Amino acid sequence: MNTKTLALAAALLLPLSAWSGDEQKASDKPSISTSHTVQLSAVVEAIDMETRQVTLRGPEGNSRTLTVREDARNLDQVDVGDTVNVEYVQNLTIEVFANDGMEPGTGQLSAVQRAKEGEMPGMAVMDTSIVTATVEAIDIEANTFKLKWPDGEIKEYVARDPENLKKADVGDLVVVSYTEALAVVVEKAVSE
Repeated sequence: MNTKTLALAAALLLPLSAWSGDEQKASDKPSISTSHTVQLSAVVEAIDMETRQVTLRGPEGNSRTLTVREDARNLDQVDVGDTVNVEYVQNLTIEVFANDGMEPGTGQLSAVQRAKEGEMPGMAVMDTSIVTATVEAIDIEANTFKLKWPDGEIKEYVARDPENLKKADVGDLVVVSYTEALAVVVEKAVSE
């Protein structure tokens, strides 16, 4: 798996607004985005090609044996001493847009990329779920708002930031996107 593939996976993690192509900024409407990333590396301690079991040693010396799935390519390219690098990202973005009559809905996007035959093993997986709701009511005095979800249910919420209620209007579209992404790259051990 090359750097371009990892860059593509990273680009897929951008918030929905970054893909919109709309020149108008949504800065006048409320939005929030938060991400959490975990990175770790482990060294291959042992490989059993027959059972597809690989033992990895983490940075604190702890070992774990995993069974590599049959559809994972190029296990035969991995040697004891190679490094397995893993990056896991979660991203939640909530944005409010002026609505031109859209109804609440849901959608999902998934992408998978894996190493080609003969390359060092690697893969990137990304899953994004998008749910939209419409603003049904805003009560600035009570610091609450109501959203209508795709199933027709209307729920009331308390605003964390009361100023956001002043930036939104009844009928606005609220877009909630949640992304999980995982990238795994195996690198050859550096010979000394």
